[in-house]
Amino acid sequence: MRLPKPFYRLPLRFDFERLRAEAAALPAQAWVKHPNDLKGNSAARLISVDGGENDDVNGRMQATAHLQQSPYIRQILASFGVVWSRSRLLRLAPGATVPEHADINYHWFTRVRLHIPIVTRPEVRFFCDDQVVHMAAGEAWVFDNWRSHRVENFAPDERIHLVADTSGSAAFWQLVAQSDNPAAQVRNVPYVEGRQATPLTERARLAAVMTPAEVDFLILDLRSELAAEEGLADARMRLVRYHGLLDAMCKDWRQLYALYGDEPRGWSEFVRLRDHVRNASRQLSEGLMMRTNRVSAHQVLEGRVLRAMLSLPEQTAMAAAPIQPTRARAPQIERPIFIVAAPRSGSTLLFETLAASSQLCTVGGEAHWLVEGIESLRPGAPGVDSNRLTAEHASPAIAEDIREQILTRLQDHRGQAVGEPGARRFLEKTPKNALRIPFFNHIFPDAQFVFLWREPPENISSIMEAWRSGQWHTYPKLDGFEGPWSMLLPPGWRSMNGRALEEIAAWQWQETNARILDDLQTLPPQRWTVVQYADLVRDPAGTIGKVCEFLGMGVDPALASRVAQPLPQARYTLTAPAADKWRANEAEIARVLPSVQATWERLRSL
Repeated sequence: MRLPKPFYRLPLRFDFERLRAEAAALPAQAWVKHPNDLKGNSAARLISVDGGENDDVNGRMQATAHLQQSPYIRQILASFGVVWSRSRLLRLAPGATVPEHADINYHWFTRVRLHIPIVTRPEVRFFCDDQVVHMAAGEAWVFDNWRSHRVENFAPDERIHLVADTSGSAAFWQLVAQSDNPAAQVRNVPYVEGRQATPLTERARLAAVMTPAEVDFLILDLRSELAAEEGLADARMRLVRYHGLLDAMCKDWRQLYALYGDEPRGWSEFVRLRDHVRNASRQLSEGLMMRTNRVSAHQVLEGRVLRAMLSLPEQTAMAAAPIQPTRARAPQIERPIFIVAAPRSGSTLLFETLAASSQLCTVGGEAHWLVEGIESLRPGAPGVDSNRLTAEHASPAIAEDIREQILTRLQDHRGQAVGEPGARRFLEKTPKNALRIPFFNHIFPDAQFVFLWREPPENISSIMEAWRSGQWHTYPKLDGFEGPWSMLLPPGWRSMNGRALEEIAAWQWQETNARILDDLQTLPPQRWTVVQYADLVRDPAGTIGKVCEFLGMGVDPALASRVAQPLPQARYTLTAPAADKWRANEAEIARVLPSVQATWERLRSL
């Protein structure tokens, strides 16, 4: 919930020793991983949907068995006289953090989170916007979770907070307002032996179809925060177009509601409108963000409005609107194919060749937007310092977003849009994804990987020429590297600051190929294969035939026609291919070849 200032300490104090005893009494199996699988973060659920072991927020909230055995926690929650939503004990291991983020989803638009520290030390710090506090044991705090916030526990002990979500009553918010009153009397809330207290819990669910009034309210607030990134070209025009999209959505939603209400016969029309806005927003929102927390406009629209405006029974919705896929509920991309390679190693040539097959579908080319369109996955986001992503970064929400983005942009071998893959398999090639194999393997556990590598003299030379051309700037400004960075960004990139160009190019070749080898060798052998660029150019038909055999697909007529003759230049070719072209940089390359020798030998042994 958006609040006037970052932090509020309520004039209440609780018996943290009693709270510690109740937390310690919980069985070890009560503590589960954080929903986003954040390292060092765990939780014990106290109030959840149906009192079960889940992290849902849409449903009938009830006390869990862990809350039932914690009488003082029940007394504390009941003492506020408010209706509680999801509530937990949150534990932060020594040295662990909660990465910087903002709470943008629908749940948080009208709810605030109460924190009561139970186990803590002065070293534990809570950051919100430009302020930092230590929440002492037994205190009660709320904060503006719309602003960017994070937590650091650099103490030698774990930190445990009682954390409970509520929209709050008038009396609750009057109590919050007392945090600004230095004369406010602090009230102690002791444990009362034998008192049986039952906290009030939410019963309301999301409506099947959100009312136009609520849609208007949510969108009006979002538009009040809409801003453009500094230096964005055509910023005014982009803002005008995005405001227009949101305004049109509100008007059309109101018209549909006037026609159908929430009757099932109208659900397919609501789904169609929502999905149209979702696709348009992805295209129009580039460079647009929220003024307060700098979260991308589309991410907020998706989390706050689009995912909440329809809550349809799955089977009923399918019967009422069979033409609408239930993509958010079940992945429909089976056995996708990822080409992984170091930059400038010929992956575009391999991709464009395979994409000629009618058995495959793509998103039309490189898809840098697929990952870096998600703000939390861009270099510089908490826990992301390079293009390297692992399974830990693939939260359920992110995995769902990745799948949905692919599904909405698929096209066949002729470039025609396709609504569903059907019998086709999805083919992807983005150079940065060479550093994200564990990430995509987590999202698509049946994926297959085609590893293309190129001899280092040729490949390093091509990387050098790409840097010199200035056409592949991926990061114009990095803190720790002088000048723009080109192509993919491996971990440890700061060590390249001030290095000669040939050293940087060799390092990119070495780090990428070594990382690919290490990642692929953790997978079963039937999940990956290796292709050498020289073989692809020398014998395209034979090489592609072997790749297709590995993938379990035939060489159809379209693909056979493509490889029946020398392959054409790929779209990202800088200068015409020539066998000895790399020798223009031979002296510089000779100096750095020893640094890549070990990985070169590993590749030759495959």
